[in-house]
Amino acid sequence: MTAPLQITKDNAYDAVDPKDFPSMMDVERYGQRSTAFDKIISATHDHFWDPLDKKYIDFSEPFDLENEALLPEDMFPIFATRVGENMSPKDKVGFINESTRWMLSSILHGEQGALSLSASLCHILRDPGAQEYAANQTREEARHVAAFSKYVQARWGKPLPVGPTLGGLLTDLVNAPEVYKKIVGMQMLVEGLAMGAFATMYNKARDPLMVKLMQLVMTDEAFHHKFGKIWADRTIPKLSKEEQEIIEDWAASCFQTLLFNLINPEQMKEVYTRYGIDWQDAQAALIEAITDEERKKRMADSSDIFRVLIKTLLKAGIITDRTKAFYATYVNMDELKGEGDEMVGDAIAEDGIKFLQTINFGANAKTGSLLMAAE
Repeated sequence: MTAPLQITKDNAYDAVDPKDFPSMMDVERYGQRSTAFDKIISATHDHFWDPLDKKYIDFSEPFDLENEALLPEDMFPIFATRVGENMSPKDKVGFINESTRWMLSSILHGEQGALSLSASLCHILRDPGAQEYAANQTREEARHVAAFSKYVQARWGKPLPVGPTLGGLLTDLVNAPEVYKKIVGMQMLVEGLAMGAFATMYNKARDPLMVKLMQLVMTDEAFHHKFGKIWADRTIPKLSKEEQEIIEDWAASCFQTLLFNLINPEQMKEVYTRYGIDWQDAQAALIEAITDEERKKRMADSSDIFRVLIKTLLKAGIITDRTKAFYATYVNMDELKGEGDEMVGDAIAEDGIKFLQTINFGANAKTGSLLMAAE
């Protein structure tokens, strides 16, 4: 077997084979710690929360799933088609809530992927600072798995199975031997999608418990995104043309797969079947109604998950003039480039951190922007 292509431009991301544990006991390695992640690591305690402790979040809060929609109707494109127009008001509420169950199940599976991927980084990153960061993220992703599991259990009993597209991508990322695929794939692609989804649900959910859950998770995810940003800042400017194209093409391929497959009816067969809808007919109806122009209109929303994802890749330098036209089909790239570096959800996460500091430190709570301090 050929060795994986490790595109490593900074020692902080140097990696070994996962079976090469002797390299982790190299006496020189212990003293070669990068300072790149120290501020993020030090901030860990400031945004600590426990999904099993009601002072942070209480999963016993009720919600009437029979009569109230968890999310607004305009979040579901199917209602703008001939299929959705024929649904009764009660079925629409049920379809929204079951679709939300599927979405939150997908997020839960994504958090499990992030947990397993972060743990896999602990086995291969040589730098002690990078390894400690990955261990911290593993712990934080574990509490996300616990929190989303408890929310799904409280509202529906159990999650729905993972869709083929997301399940395949997560499996590829967790098992990938290349560090760049793990970091670009999880810390940018998947985390980018997640931050957009969390911000949207925080702003639009009608269940106060879901709103609180989204904010708490975002207090962690905002820091996870910074790990990917540090990688990009230290790696992208040093790439050769060939290496840039490898990473750029791989990211574009993943984006295209997610855009056209992540939330289409084929992935959600179980939900459509429950409401007597043939998923293939639903897919045909969506193709009729949702044109590229309509998709572009939806992506003008700053919290649209795919807009957030494109911005993440653009600001990281992973989108260049070579591939800009591909993404420009859906968003105004010049407008996106002119926006600041602040990511959607940063302000929500900052407010959440202040809430956590009050609980964790009381009168001794710190002031100021923890996210800015961790730059």
